[in-house]
Amino acid sequence: MTSAPARILVVDDEESILQFVSYNLRKEGYDVTTAPDGQVALDLAAENPFDLVVLDIMLPGLDGYEVCRRLRAAGDTPVLFLSARDTELDKVVGLELGGDDYLAKPFGVRELIARVKALLRRTGQRAAD
Repeated sequence: MTSAPARILVVDDEESILQFVSYNLRKEGYDVTTAPDGQVALDLAAENPFDLVVLDIMLPGLDGYEVCRRLRAAGDTPVLFLSARDTELDKVVGLELGGDDYLAKPFGVRELIARVKALLRRTGQRAAD
């Protein structure tokens, strides 16, 4: 018996990042949905909850910090910030607002996958067998 793959929402306003991240996560067996901005991400999350959200900070309209705040108010879906903002303060703010992990751009795909797997392991989710 195989379980359904973990559902991951990737939120970034850069199409190249959306494609790169979603391609590599799908290759690992995850069910990936993408969103180009914070409002679309919140709408998608309200329709059908995700097992993990990979979230950029600098988004048009609602920034990633606000999206994280609202996701936290609605539940406990793990959030992995993926951002070009790479100062210690940026990371601390992201984690203090409810983010579960923080990966600065540019990043290595193996590190991204390892962090995704670690976060999903904590919630009992995994890729499809």
